[in-house]
Formats: sequence, structure tokens, C-alpha cells
Amino acid sequence: MLSKLYYALIILFFITNTADAAPLIPSVNVGVGTAENPQDVSSTLQIMAVLTIATIAPGILLMTTSFVRIVVIIGFLRNAIATQNVPPNQVIIGLAMFLTFYIMAPYWSVANEQGIQPYLNGQISQEEALDNTLAPIREFMFRQTREADIALFVNLSDAERPETQEDVSTFVLIPAFMISELKTAFQIGFMIYVPFIVIDMIVATTLMSMGMMMLPPVMISLPFKILLFVMIDGWHLLINSIITSFR
Repeated sequence: MLSKLYYALIILFFITNTADAAPLIPSVNVGVGTAENPQDVSSTLQIMAVLTIATIAPGILLMTTSFVRIVVIIGFLRNAIATQNVPPNQVIIGLAMFLTFYIMAPYWSVANEQGIQPYLNGQISQEEALDNTLAPIREFMFRQTREADIALFVNLSDAERPETQEDVSTFVLIPAFMISELKTAFQIGFMIYVPFIVIDMIVATTLMSMGMMMLPPVMISLPFKILLFVMIDGWHLLINSIITSFR
């Protein structure tokens, strides 16, 4: 079910106007009536299941991309500088989403070319389209996932030890990918914290030596941390480091 949902999500990004395909606009009819045969009941249950899962679709899409690492790193940066709500959450989420689109674009493009477009043109079956669409996404997750994390969830699921990447289930790969992303984000976040902690220590030591213990060190260190971040072109370095970390 999760694989089919992910396949449907990728379709939403690519079913648009193309040179050799007309726009696909579904006709939706909603009505309440009496089921005349078991097939009608089955179709109704499938629609209800799809609508229910669609509510968590954005979460599934974001948790299988680079979004987690990006938003956590930027959150660490904001806390390290101690600028409270600057940049605001909306800006952080927006920046993380567009960076995610930029990083995932090559993989989604391969999924579209090898899986979605051939299926829409009737060249391959639904099962083949599903496998071809998931293949580049799984490749991305495998590149960012540590073997120890995969082994953890394989052992917890009591599954057989996989011999190749194809033997690893998507249900095992996704949580392993997520905790690997969190560890990487925390490692980068620690490196971001170090120079700003040094500034805080220098300011606090200076204030104590001057006998100004009642003055909060954060008030004095904040302008210096912002100045340092601007002088080194911090956003350029940070975004470059984030994108490079996925390659």
C-alpha cells in the first residue's frame, strides 16, 4: 500500500501538459446509493482507503526525501544564533521544500521517464511502472542510509537477512533512512554550533572579568554572531554544504 501511495504521489508531480500528451483531468462523481454487487462494495472501500491515506500523503512524501535533513539543520542554525523566530517557521519550511525539490528533481525525472510516462502511454504494466518509479527513489534513500540502520529494522522485523538492496523492503528502508537523516542532520548541526558557542564563551568571560554579571551575555553576543554569519556569507556556505552532503 505504501509503495502504491508513493507511486501516486510521484504522478501528481508529472501529470501536466506535455508536448505529446494531453492534460489528464479526471471526472469525479460523488453520490450515495445502494451497492448492487460485491464489486461495488470493493470499489467503495478502495476509494475510502485512498482518501484516508491521502491525509498523510504529504508526510510520507517529505519523510522519503531530503526535507528532514534540511529543516533540522536550518533549525539548528537558528538556535545556534539565538535569533528566536528569525527566520520564521514559514520561511524555513518554504526554503526546505524548494531545496528538496531541487535535490530530488533528478530522481523524480528518472521516475517520470522510466515509470510514469511509459505507463500513461500504455507501454508497460502497472506493476512494472510501480517498480520503475520506486527504483530511483530507493536508490536515493540507499545512498543516504547507513547499513547499521537497515540492519536494525531488518532484525526488529524478524525478516531474513537481505543479500542485495533489492531484497530490502521499502517498509524497512524508509524508517532506516529517516533515522540516518536525523543522525546526519545532528552531526552537521553540531558543527554549526561550535563557532557560535565560542563567541558566547568569549563574551561571557569578558563580561565576568569586567564585573558586568547582571548583563545577559546573549544580548551582547547576538550582534557578533549575526555579524560573523553575514561576513562569511553563511547562507551560501550552509546551502552549499547541505546540497553537497547529498552527493
